[in-house]
Amino acid sequence: MKKRALGRSGIEASVVGFGAWAIGGWTWGGADESESIRAIHAFLDAGGSLIDTAPVYGFGASEEVVGKAIADRRDQVVLATKCSMRWDLSDPQKERAKKRFSTTRQNVDWTGETSDESFDVYIYNGRDGIREEVERSLRRLQTDVIDLYQTHWQMDATPIEERMGALEELKQEGKIRAIGVSNASPEQIDQYRQFGQIDTDQEKYSMLDREMEMANLAKCADEQIAFLAYSPLGQGLLTGKITPEREYDEGDQRRFKDRFKPSNVRKVQAMLEPMLPIAARHQVSLSQLTMAWTLAQRGCSHVLCGARNPQQAIDNAGAGDVELTSEEIAEISRAVQSYGGV
Repeated sequence: MKKRALGRSGIEASVVGFGAWAIGGWTWGGADESESIRAIHAFLDAGGSLIDTAPVYGFGASEEVVGKAIADRRDQVVLATKCSMRWDLSDPQKERAKKRFSTTRQNVDWTGETSDESFDVYIYNGRDGIREEVERSLRRLQTDVIDLYQTHWQMDATPIEERMGALEELKQEGKIRAIGVSNASPEQIDQYRQFGQIDTDQEKYSMLDREMEMANLAKCADEQIAFLAYSPLGQGLLTGKITPEREYDEGDQRRFKDRFKPSNVRKVQAMLEPMLPIAARHQVSLSQLTMAWTLAQRGCSHVLCGARNPQQAIDNAGAGDVELTSEEIAEISRAVQSYGGV
């Protein structure tokens, strides 16, 4: 597995990271804790090191599972988590926060907190909130230091100087090693950098979501900031395994998205078809080819891919060794450009 630097942090991490959203269960139709732990172990055994989670992934469930999985393997892991998505704010904090959405704990199975009762999720990057969250994450993750700590969303009104001040304090105290942002504009990244070092930027990027190519990707390439692509497999569409007839479980967000309707799935299949001979030539899956192409794009240093079982984790890790020629990258890019779906 190839490794690349996380910006100027001095930390190197596997180019393929384990994205731990789905193992939180929430919005993914549930998850199996023991199978999730086996998937993480398989990923590490296959040469992976970067694991990315967040408190909101299952409202603590994902972090708890990751903590259990790495308890005796902490030295093998570059551990990344986030702050700012809150479902547990005090009333004074809510006054400074930005409401993001309402949801339920449906399908958060093993925590004992499964409920259909609706509640609000806010974005809050206040200094007090960041300090609360890091302590809770350290406890759930069963560690005394987080390698990469990222602000998850940016839309609340907390001054960036306050956010960065809190993050720099945590870094000086040895509770975090590197600072990153997620879902941030180039202008917001510049604002953060006025008050300290930003090492990573995590954004949605895939063959189906290419808005970052003329914005954050170029910025990260020019300014030595690692770019962590989330959803590089389009939530499974780019594996080639999802058919137009696929039905999704209750609680799975994909049931309600236009991108997963049969007409659009056929467009994705048509885009992927010219890539099949290249995948066969390298003896890799479409998933691995997709990730390799993503990692070959200028500015993209890492991809974060979810896995629900050991085999998926092993397959994902295998993408970290695929080397495409410039001609193959160009051929795949032409197919990507032909996509006319949503």
